Amino acid sequence: MKKVTMADVAQHAGVSKSTVSQYLNQRYDYMGEQTKARIEETINVLGYRPNILARSLKQKSTTTIGVIVANILHVFSTQVIRAIEDVCNEKDFHVIICNADNQPEKEKKYIEMLRAKQVDGIIAFPTGGNIALYQDLVRENYPIVFIDRLIEGIETNTVLLDNEKAAFLAVETLVKNGYSKIALLSPPFEHAITPRMERLNGYKNALQEYRIPLNEEYIVSGKTSEMQSLIEKLIHLKDPPKAILATNDHVLMELLTYVKKNQMRIPEEIGVIGIDEVSFADIYSPSLTTIAQPSFEMGAKAANLLFERIQTKEIINQAKIYRFEPKLIVRESC
Repeated sequence: MKKVTMADVAQHAGVSKSTVSQYLNQRYDYMGEQTKARIEETINVLGYRPNILARSLKQKSTTTIGVIVANILHVFSTQVIRAIEDVCNEKDFHVIICNADNQPEKEKKYIEMLRAKQVDGIIAFPTGGNIALYQDLVRENYPIVFIDRLIEGIETNTVLLDNEKAAFLAVETLVKNGYSKIALLSPPFEHAITPRMERLNGYKNALQEYRIPLNEEYIVSGKTSEMQSLIEKLIHLKDPPKAILATNDHVLMELLTYVKKNQMRIPEEIGVIGIDEVSFADIYSPSLTTIAQPSFEMGAKAANLLFERIQTKEIINQAKIYRFEPKLIVRESC
């Protein structure tokens, strides 16, 4: 079948091509309701599909953004993506989601792919391994927003949690519930992964504030594959902790798996608190006290910051850091 063109629609509807173009671009200022209805009916009858590529070349916009996620399996990441998609949907934009697995090589390929597809901007959970590439984007005044992580030397707007406050709040909650032997359980500490380092600082600051001596044996970090053995060593120290702060949802799952496997009682034998609200926190027995991130608000903020950059094209003289407040959700686990 011959492909239906804009000229076919214009001829069938009895209007000019420019009027059809205005309709497709939702510019209705000088268009009567009957004309709009006639064009819409014609498009449906003829089965016309606009040439998106041609429109994007003409308008210099693909109405698409890219989102590069460090690890899409985290609850926080999926909620942020949902919020970004909601904002984009309102603005008739599409989203390409890329999962970098915290690997700079994958991240680099995704940046290059998104640029090749001429997306209008990028929201990234940066790995920290492609500083030169991001610096090039900033120099080009390319719209980009970081979320969850700060990267030194990159002047771009960044959205993230007040991580130190989140960990401080968690430790403070445990202290006020009578705990003094408090351990911290974390993925590997890496300088480029801001939340891990800041949450460690918040943990230490809270211990200092409440005059609790720092026990280095209580600070445990490692890969998911190592977590069960690390928890085993922690629990069987000569002077074991009485409460554990899990610094994200994956670590919390590993801790709960160990607790169940070893039939430990929460909070009688071990107090538990986690950073990141999880869907099962209310229905787990006992219910889990958590420090929640306002992930939907953070995702929406990142998306709106990106759209401001896309629309204004202004050069950022001084990038801003937008910190969001953590929220304590008190339940039964400590």
